[in-house]
Amino acid sequence: MRFDPEQQELRRTVRTLLERAAGGDVWRLLAEQVGALGLAIPEEYGGAGFSVLETHVVLEELGAALAAPGFLSTTLAAQAILAGDAAAAKAELLPGIAGGGTRATVVWGGAAKASAGAPVEAPVGGSVGGPVGGPADSLLGTSVVASAVGGGWRLTGAEDHVLDAGDSDLFVVPARMPAATGLFVVAAADATVTKVETVDPGRPQARVAFQHSPAQLLSSQAPLDRILDLACVALSAEQVGAAQRAFDLTLAYAKQRVQFGRPIGSFQAVKHRLADMYTLLESARSASYGAAFAAASGHELTVAASRAKAYCSEAFGTIAGEAIQLHGGIGITWEHPIHLYFKRAHATSQLFGTPAWHRRRYAAATGLAA
Repeated sequence: MRFDPEQQELRRTVRTLLERAAGGDVWRLLAEQVGALGLAIPEEYGGAGFSVLETHVVLEELGAALAAPGFLSTTLAAQAILAGDAAAAKAELLPGIAGGGTRATVVWGGAAKASAGAPVEAPVGGSVGGPVGGPADSLLGTSVVASAVGGGWRLTGAEDHVLDAGDSDLFVVPARMPAATGLFVVAAADATVTKVETVDPGRPQARVAFQHSPAQLLSSQAPLDRILDLACVALSAEQVGAAQRAFDLTLAYAKQRVQFGRPIGSFQAVKHRLADMYTLLESARSASYGAAFAAASGHELTVAASRAKAYCSEAFGTIAGEAIQLHGGIGITWEHPIHLYFKRAHATSQLFGTPAWHRRRYAAATGLAA
């Protein structure tokens, strides 16, 4: 479970880019100089033909820098399109995403609500019913309905918390069909997008409403389990990268901050807390990497994805909380960035399912549940 030399070089390239670029330039440079948007897209659709492992490396570095939030949404939307069975749609949509000219997101329904402050215990399938971890509960709950009109489809309904919707050109939308939940794609111009305020200012959300909006069918049986798994794996990469940066900032501060005539990092109690943070960080990294390799191989993906989502969420939350404590008063001011990692930790903990929900899903997938 190790990244090869090429993947490590990709990591160094992205890290260097993030150190030199800022703001909107990051997205452009990721697309033009790294080809990051197309890493996990097959060559026949304009991508590089690599796997989710390369995307995982990029997401870890972006998480550390709290940069390019739309990268997660767009790469996940690309994987959702790939998971569908509409070859024409793939050929039409994926080259634009791979080149960085098209931004996209998946309309998750309840999956992002908790990150805006509303408690969501079962973000996927909670409105469908059935035991957590069972077939019904594995589906994304959706209030969007698909109707067959003429030779095409129209979507009606709204979702209140959609990641990066304000900057997206395409929406990949699960919608209820007469006999199943299908997966569709809708142009952003055919939807109404309204910004939603959230705890984490670096991860924008919006309300997306469809009113008889024209849609292209990607799959009549939406592969929502796989989409959720890939979302959890990708998010764990961001969480590990951000947790690493929060730890690094705290360690540096402990060496610089002087109290009673000596750096606070020299006090035994502070050393113990830093050691505990590091142990959590490395354990989370192992869980995240394990999930990434499971996604690349397809072996026990649901088990690895839910395990990573639960563990990385809680580890990142603990590390960010300790970071705030060890920074003291400056940690909750705009003068220092550590508070942004604290906000990101709590937002991502709720995103795509809470740790408690994923532990139950993990138990069901491994046969541990009664």
